[in-house]
Amino acid sequence: MTRWQANAVIVFVALIWGTTFVVQHTSMENIGPQYFTGVRFLLGTLAVLPFALRELRKLGRAGRSLDRVDILGMIATGISMYLASIFQQIGIMSTTVTNAAFLTAFYVPTVPVLAYVVFRSRPHWSVWPGGAMCVYGTYLLSGGDLSGLGSGDLWVLASALFWAVQVVLIGVMVTRTNAPATVAATQFFITGLLGMAMGAMTETFSIADIQNAGFEILYAGIMSAGVAFTLQAVAQNYTEASDAAIIMSAEAVFAAIAGAWFLGERLAPEEYAGCGVILAAIIAVQLLPLMRRRPSIAI
Repeated sequence: MTRWQANAVIVFVALIWGTTFVVQHTSMENIGPQYFTGVRFLLGTLAVLPFALRELRKLGRAGRSLDRVDILGMIATGISMYLASIFQQIGIMSTTVTNAAFLTAFYVPTVPVLAYVVFRSRPHWSVWPGGAMCVYGTYLLSGGDLSGLGSGDLWVLASALFWAVQVVLIGVMVTRTNAPATVAATQFFITGLLGMAMGAMTETFSIADIQNAGFEILYAGIMSAGVAFTLQAVAQNYTEASDAAIIMSAEAVFAAIAGAWFLGERLAPEEYAGCGVILAAIIAVQLLPLMRRRPSIAI
């Protein structure tokens, strides 16, 4: 797979994730956030498991195996995915699909900062004005009053930090293990297990609730988890984390379109302006460094 093909795959991933915000929102009419997260990602695990098992057999025939560091790294990836997913799911209960999508996109400028903290990879200067633009965009998104940000918006903002951790970790683990399906299945299983465990402690389990939210669970489990997150893991093996982050930020645009189309969500002009500022910041943070590194082509 070439870098351009990998980036095209990530565009498709962003489309799936953007539309998933709609089913995440509507599912909360029938089921709690913990059980929704648990069932969703366990279903995603089952969807990916055959590919992971085939991948492990292939590694075994090549005389390779996962060591302790690999396993611990995949566990850490799964924990970060659970925290990101559940914070986002709790937040989306009391905010709009559009707000949730654009606030989730805060993970994009956070990725290079985390890369610097963990790997001492100095972020491009555009990260700092980009961060300021994101803050200003959030101010506009709140209607020009930060007190207008509800508890749901704050939960989603918290989830963005853990999505950034997940993006960095999955890039590291896929490169280290060369086993994207195994990494995906492991993070899904851990997220699903934690969701079910927390659901047992905080929510009431009901087969009827799962049936009532059946379409949402199937779409979020098979398409968003089983298909999209696995494609993300595969594609990030052929492209840079910064490339993946900027392309995946398009999920906010797809979510806004889906929210308007399926749920009739409408924002005030200043709120749309806030979305535009956040999107511009996200694009600038990733494109400016890429433009500078692009090699010249001799003719």
